[in-house]
Parts: sequence; structure tokens; C-alpha cells
Amino acid sequence: MISLILVACVNGKNDDRILDVWVHAGQEAERQTIAAQVERFNQSENDIKVQLTFIPEGSYNSQIQAAALSRDLPDILEFDGPFVYNYVWQKNLIPIDNIISPEVKDDLLPSIIEQGTYHHHLYSVGTFDSGLGLYGNRKQLETAGVSIPKNNTNAWTVAEFNQVLAKLTEKDPNKDGQVLDLKLNYGGEWFTYGFAPIIHSAGGSLLRQKGETLEAEGAINGEKAIQAIAHLQSWLQNNYVDPNLDDAAFTSGRVALSWVGHWAYAGYAKALGNDLVLLPLPNFGTGSKTGQGSWNWGITSNCKNPKAAMKFLEFLLKPQEVLAMTNANGAVPATKSAIAQSPLYQEGGPLRLFSAQLLNGNTVPRPRTPGYAVVTSAFQQAFNNIRNGVDVEKALKKAAINIDIDIEDNQGYPQVS
Repeated sequence: MISLILVACVNGKNDDRILDVWVHAGQEAERQTIAAQVERFNQSENDIKVQLTFIPEGSYNSQIQAAALSRDLPDILEFDGPFVYNYVWQKNLIPIDNIISPEVKDDLLPSIIEQGTYHHHLYSVGTFDSGLGLYGNRKQLETAGVSIPKNNTNAWTVAEFNQVLAKLTEKDPNKDGQVLDLKLNYGGEWFTYGFAPIIHSAGGSLLRQKGETLEAEGAINGEKAIQAIAHLQSWLQNNYVDPNLDDAAFTSGRVALSWVGHWAYAGYAKALGNDLVLLPLPNFGTGSKTGQGSWNWGITSNCKNPKAAMKFLEFLLKPQEVLAMTNANGAVPATKSAIAQSPLYQEGGPLRLFSAQLLNGNTVPRPRTPGYAVVTSAFQQAFNNIRNGVDVEKALKKAAINIDIDIEDNQGYPQVS
């Protein structure tokens, strides 16, 4: 654990004027930005000070779990969005409905509110969200004679997308027919974040309600889910997908389309310049759907002074602070006021599609369940099997069984009081 102590304090654990804050040690630009933000906050406050601790991203959740067991959680915790429900279920977070100001809450993107809400209470906020779509090489798309959709309402249908792939293959300058990058060189959470939205676009879901609980049977392996993922498998079987082992499939011009998020923009814009276009994901039947969610902040049940903690979070949600972070990491600002000031995401900006998707309800949160870790692990395993040729229905059935065993083992994850 890398610890950065920004306040001269021998022991802040019993002092409600000192707030312990844990953050993930992400990219260097993010670390420098949050450290500067804490410094600005501490300079602006006489009675409240923040102590910041960076924790390696790879072991972040396990360290939180260990701290929770030993009742040693900090006052304020940063965490990846889908984990909020598990932390609430374990009673590690407190609701913040009554301590966040209405003005700050109203400024948040609806996706941030949706992600942070569990059983009708708000538990987390974020200073940035994410964007997912298709980056296209305009020159190659025009050479293939395909139309270029501009927003979610005129996204390619999946049938049209299949035709686009066929046309691009015919005109493929590399002659290998591999015209699509799905970022198969990524792993882990990418598969759930990147591809579960097509199941929702088809009218399906990963989980479905069963009485007072959730179940996977009939959802992740339901007809709609199978149909959507079968399309994806067909792209692989038709050799349309570049394995992208060097992560340069799009920037080198090997493929015309890249299925990825906001974080790829800087490199893609540098490589393609004015030939870079941003497109919505295909519409699998009920409209183009896309992913959402990123790192969030919550106040723990260990917090000695929740109102002071919220004061720090509201400081981070000021437009200039949101922009400081999103200028550093390239993510979508989490507030409407910051988006309006962002050259990338404001109306007419090159990444406006991403912010518009979040503002207009085209995004889908990952399953809101304390058992999310098992859900995403099962989906990732199914995805890996499917990309290697395993029958889609068989792979998704196995995922459903594993998820439902976890739900049953935890008595349906009963609601916490």
C-alpha cells in the first residue's frame, strides 16, 4: 500500500475533523489530480482535513473486505461502481440521501444516480462516468459505401451491422477480412461492461426478478440473450474480428471499426485525425444500448462525521473539480454543469455521443446485486468459452447455474435494514 499523508496528524482515527479517504491507485494523472484536489480542499477548510491513502487497484476490493472485517474502514471510500451493492449489503456504506444538497444531486447525471441507488436510497456519487461505442475509420467506411450513423436513434440494426462487416471485408485494404476490433486483448470486467449491453438491446438481461430476489436462469441464458451473443460469435466465426494482440488494430489501419470506450479517444484521434468518427453500438432490437459506470465515492459506516465527509464529496463535484479530473483521465464528466463546459463532451464536441447516451437513458447499469462479483465472473467465463467456439446456449446455461448457486447460497441476498 502506497500511503500519502497530506495532513500532519499523529492519529486521526478519534478526531472527527480528520477524514480518512481511500482511493485506487489508477493512472498517474488521476493520482496527481486527486492529490491536488485534496490539497485544495484542505487549504479551503479550517476545521476539516483529509488524509489520502492510495491502494493498488489490483488488490483494492480484497483490502476493503479485510478492513471491513477488522472494522478499520476509512471515512470515505472510492470503489468501482458495481461493487456498491455488495458494500451496502454488508452494511459498510451509509445512505447519503439526507446529507447531499438537492442542488448537487440535481446536477448529477441520471446514470450516476441510478448506479448509486440501491433499495430506494442513494449510497454513492461519482465525479465521472464512462462512454462505450464504436470508433470508425471514415475513409474505410466511405470506401465500403456504408452509411455512418450519428446517434442512437439511427444506429445500425444488427442485420445492417452484419452487412457493414461484409462490405468492409470486400474492401479490406489488408485482404485478411478482419475489419472489427472487439478489444479481445483486454480481459476481465471488459467483457461484461462491453458486451452485456447488447443483451439489453435485444430485450434481455443478465438477471431477472423472481419474487423478492433475482435469478439468472431464463435471463442470461434466455432466448434474447442467446440470440444477441450468437450474433457476436458469428462475427468471430466469420473471421471479421482482429485478435488485436498488439492493441494497434485500429490505429494501424488494420480494422475499420473498434468497439471500445472513451479511454481510447486520445490515441485514436492522434492516429486518425479528421478520419475518426464515433458511432453508437448496433441496435439488436429494442434500440442501441451501451454501458455506463465507473469509480464512485461512498461514506462508510465507520465515518465519524458524515456531514464533513459529504462536504468533501461536494467539493469534488464542483464543476472545476469534475473537469480537473476528467481532463486528466478523459472520462465523461458526471455532472451536467461540467459537461456543458467540456470541449470534448458539450454539444458539438467530438465525444458528445457518449455524454448524450448518459443524459438520454441509452445506457444500462451492470446488475444491481450484492452478488455482482459472481455475475460478472460467470459472464466473463461464458464469453471466453463462446469466443473459443463453445455453443452459446450451453455456455450461458453454465453461467446461469453458477450465478443461481451463489444467490441460493446467500439466501437470495436479503435486503439489509
